[in-house]
Amino acid sequence: MNQANTIREIPEMERPYEKCEQRGAGSLSDVELLAVLLRTGTRGENALTLAQKILYHTGEPGILSIHQFSIERLKQIKGIGKVKAIQISCISELAKRLAKACAGETLCFTRPESIAGYYMEDLRHEKQEQMKLLMLNSKSKLIGETDISKGTVNASLITPRELFIEALQKNAVAIVVLHNHPSGDPSPSREDRLLTQRIREAGALIGIDLLDHVIIGNNCYMSFREEGIL
Repeated sequence: MNQANTIREIPEMERPYEKCEQRGAGSLSDVELLAVLLRTGTRGENALTLAQKILYHTGEPGILSIHQFSIERLKQIKGIGKVKAIQISCISELAKRLAKACAGETLCFTRPESIAGYYMEDLRHEKQEQMKLLMLNSKSKLIGETDISKGTVNASLITPRELFIEALQKNAVAIVVLHNHPSGDPSPSREDRLLTQRIREAGALIGIDLLDHVIIGNNCYMSFREEGIL
């Protein structure tokens, strides 16, 4: 099917657009879905061939590769210009926001699985470690969120002082620390444990509780609270 130069050369019921119209979007493969969104291919390649190239470019892992591509990297793929690169980037961002909106309906900052679900799509595709500070009021409602660090989350580089300056400015009574492991394994490192201990001790001195430190992996998480470390 993908060898046809144009979509019109493919039998009508095998064309992605018509297939979606007749059977619904759920009947389409990942390649077919992306082809519908791309709408057109390029000279010598139809939209299906181009979608196949994007999803499996140089051994990429299929649909998850969309989250890994920057606009500049997409433009390096033959047949992808600025317009299509921007389209694909927006598809990726829309998918993240849809997932976050769904998770937000049940978001509860006293439940680690709820926190992990809400921030999963924001963090699990990041190539670098990124730490967020979530600031809560007396009813455990979010009153502020800020990025504390991007790069290696290191106890010697991130000090409790910078976290609590933010928290005090927001009049927070409790905080949650959240960061990702690009490896996909959320198991805490020695540095993670040391940093958590320092934050908890500093918070106790000024009356701001560290409710949890959640580490995001690839569709999995680790909670210091759940593990009994806090």
